[in-house]
Amino acid sequence: MITTRSRQVSTFLLVLGAVVFGMVLAGGLGMTMPGMTQTTDASLSASKAAESTAAVTTRGLPSFADLAEAVDPAIVSIQASTIEKAQRGRGRRGLGGPGVDPFEFFFGPRGRGDRGQGGPGGPGGPGGPGGSDEDGTPQQQNEDYRSEAGGSGFVISPDGLIVTNNHVIEGASEVKVHLGDRDYTAQVKGADAATDLALLKINAGGSLKYLELGDSDRARVGDWVMVVGNPLNLNKTVTTGVISAKGRALGINDISFENFLQTDAAINFGNSGGPLVNLQGRVVGIASAINYGAENIGFAVPVNTLKEILPQLREKGKVSRGYLGINIQNLDWPHAQAFGLASTDGALVGEVVANTPAAKAGVEHGDIITAVDGRHIKTTRDLIDYVSAKGPHASVTLTLLRNGKTLDRNVSLGERPGLNQQASNDQRQDGNSGINWLGLQYEDLSQGVRSSYSLPNNVSGVLVTGVAATSPLYDQAVRPGSIVSEVNGQPVHNVAEFERAVGAAKSKSFLRLYTLRFGRQGQSLPPFFAVVQVP
Repeated sequence: MITTRSRQVSTFLLVLGAVVFGMVLAGGLGMTMPGMTQTTDASLSASKAAESTAAVTTRGLPSFADLAEAVDPAIVSIQASTIEKAQRGRGRRGLGGPGVDPFEFFFGPRGRGDRGQGGPGGPGGPGGPGGSDEDGTPQQQNEDYRSEAGGSGFVISPDGLIVTNNHVIEGASEVKVHLGDRDYTAQVKGADAATDLALLKINAGGSLKYLELGDSDRARVGDWVMVVGNPLNLNKTVTTGVISAKGRALGINDISFENFLQTDAAINFGNSGGPLVNLQGRVVGIASAINYGAENIGFAVPVNTLKEILPQLREKGKVSRGYLGINIQNLDWPHAQAFGLASTDGALVGEVVANTPAAKAGVEHGDIITAVDGRHIKTTRDLIDYVSAKGPHASVTLTLLRNGKTLDRNVSLGERPGLNQQASNDQRQDGNSGINWLGLQYEDLSQGVRSSYSLPNNVSGVLVTGVAATSPLYDQAVRPGSIVSEVNGQPVHNVAEFERAVGAAKSKSFLRLYTLRFGRQGQSLPPFFAVVQVP
């Protein structure tokens, strides 16, 4: 009897211990649902409502349902209308057609093309070549026609400020915003082509739900994100994914300011301008571009870029930036060694534009900027962001390295000019001369060569006419049509001087070739330093 009772007690204690251990283990692993004792925040911040569910969604694989429901009231669709004069024989640009926008070739239609195929303004649609108006009346070639573009956006303040992409509303005669079940005519408060951002304002007659702006610098690769927008006119479509990479530069706007977040959350035509939000419902990016030939590769402007220019967009309608007048590049390890540096920190000056603030202050190509106003420069991004934020007419002190010596230069900043298109390099190849290990063909700049390449008379150096696929300079972007004007800081005026300077370099040392580039019409393109190690 005693034995039986002892066994029962032992069994009960064993079961009780197992239950207690299981509860502790489950709680430690986050397998139990936390108590939802807090009530939903009644403020106008849609992000606050989303944040109240973040404790649930951040444990294990998240459910985005509560997040999508919370941010939904702040999402808008945008319709941009443009009245254009049709010209005989001129149709809308299609992919691969004459005069195609590089953005469209690589990323698909943008701006007026944020729509589905066959939609308004597309081939065969209203406003397109051979199209008809909505009532079916054939459109005359020389009369005005209306082009419609669709995009997305989101409310950032209770009084109706809305963020979208510049390319969604660029050139539009009228912008309408659809929010909830109503349409509003929007005022374009400001736009910035360099960052592809625009600020709109609507008068809704009351306070609106809005999204809070997060911190894209704190966002990490692998963080969950959600994109909300109106792809292909499918209203308020939600897609999810992670941040795949940060700091992408694509060259579709002003590459100096491109710092895209890459995400595998699906971004399609019409998503442009919609928010990329984190699990707390805060905006970390603005959906802007897709890779037209791939899946799950989309790009968003970091929200911190928006935060930097938002005051100017709101108050002035445009963005004014400080300007030095230099072209700069990051240093890799071969460049650092070639300039006798112990690290790759700094910004290498490739070109100083004539009559600019930097030129007047005595900055020279080949200088390495290591600090600005005492702030350490690790990459070109550090210098660009600081100078841009200072604005025109401000003064900065640049700390330079030149030939191993440290110099300070005081610069009074100008205002950065607008975007300029650059022509591609001439790719002509001829000539038979060359140094074998360099893998180059080159020749003197004779008058005939200058005329053929439309080169200014004040340009000196040797013309590269051929670059072997095995050349160590191939990866340095040296191409036929490039002109080498200096070797290790020593000017070269002809083939003899070039070969003498190269031949004088010691084995295992580095050559710094200052390389000039010109377009088809002789216009100067940004020069650069090509660095190669002597065998």
